[in-house]
Amino acid sequence: MKILVVGSGGREHAITWALRREHPDATLYAAPGNPGIAALATLLPIPVADLDRLTAAAVEHGVDLVVIGPEVPLAEGLADRLRAEGVTTFGPSAAGAAIEASKAFAKDVMTAAGVPTAPYASFTDLAAALAHVDRHAEPLVVKASGLAAGKGAVVCMTRAEAKATLQEMMGDHRFGAAGDTVVIEGFLLGEELSVFAVTNGREVRILPPAQDHKRLGEGDVGPNTGGMGAYAPVSFATPALLERVEREVLVPTLREMEKRGATFTGLLYAGLMIAPDGSPWVIEFNCRFGDPETQAVLPLIDGGLTELLMAAAKGNSLPPVRLSAQASVTTVLAAEGYPDAPKKGAAITLPSTLPTGVTLFHAGTSDADGTLRASGGRVLTVTAVAPTFREAQARSRAACGMIVFPGKVWRGDIGWREAKRQEA
Repeated sequence: MKILVVGSGGREHAITWALRREHPDATLYAAPGNPGIAALATLLPIPVADLDRLTAAAVEHGVDLVVIGPEVPLAEGLADRLRAEGVTTFGPSAAGAAIEASKAFAKDVMTAAGVPTAPYASFTDLAAALAHVDRHAEPLVVKASGLAAGKGAVVCMTRAEAKATLQEMMGDHRFGAAGDTVVIEGFLLGEELSVFAVTNGREVRILPPAQDHKRLGEGDVGPNTGGMGAYAPVSFATPALLERVEREVLVPTLREMEKRGATFTGLLYAGLMIAPDGSPWVIEFNCRFGDPETQAVLPLIDGGLTELLMAAAKGNSLPPVRLSAQASVTTVLAAEGYPDAPKKGAAITLPSTLPTGVTLFHAGTSDADGTLRASGGRVLTVTAVAPTFREAQARSRAACGMIVFPGKVWRGDIGWREAKRQEA
């Protein structure tokens, strides 16, 4: 079997690691990959934005399956290009990827499908958006409609904060074209949950649910980031709740996408708010594996992932996967200055051994000069798997303390809500 993983972050390292674990003899490629992935796969120095070369490489190497990690090449049509060349591809078409690439489109889909989501309005004119805020209850949420690397949603406690956010997005173009359209929506109370659903466009197979930690600081304070850590599974995500998510959220969305000629195959990621009464509300959809949740979820799959991805890519019936009964905690180590102005180039010192059950996934590293260095905002993700959540949390923390680079930023409280639940 020959598999190509497209991407260069911690998510793609985790995907490659999981595929290698299931198929030790498979031929794996990654484009462009990173120093961590280099130990598992042959790296192809092709940027994720170079759709021509990626497509040509998949054909040239006779790849049996391409797994596309990042959202940008999906939104730009990489999956369409590959399928046109007869290459089996896990990831939605550009039309399907619009569920993430346009929050305004996603809201329209949810409204038409009857999927529970916060009331909203979309704007392309700053003055109109500001006038809407004047009439909106506090708190409220302002979102850049386009792709903003997971940082385009801002919870605003006051109208003044919302207006300042709109000025940044629409007036100052903080997120470029992604903020040309904004979505303003009501604030939802509850607890967040990330649900990954592998789908062939008709049926879904839900992977272990996770909870992400978006805020930079411990206790969920500070600016939004791409994610500072995650854990899985989540104790309140019962089989009954996940069945309800499938019935009320995932299946209606897939049906509405099919009606619109945008049949979605691949990984549909539902970012949910679980209300105090236990009902699921959709905050957003993503069209691919989430980061850093993937680093927490995939180590809990004991087998069958490759077959599941292949079946979804081919539109076949979805086989089950074998799940571990253990717990997983992933902690992100970020660069100094993250998320606004991360400093790059810091030399990284890794320990000779890590605690039992710990796997290190590279997110933003390079080794061009023979020294491992920080090359991105999120540098490394440290995943610990253990029989209990508490043990996994302790092992992840311990391993983070053993990794050294100047200005290292991380949270020692990943899974703090789960810890409180267990204490109660």
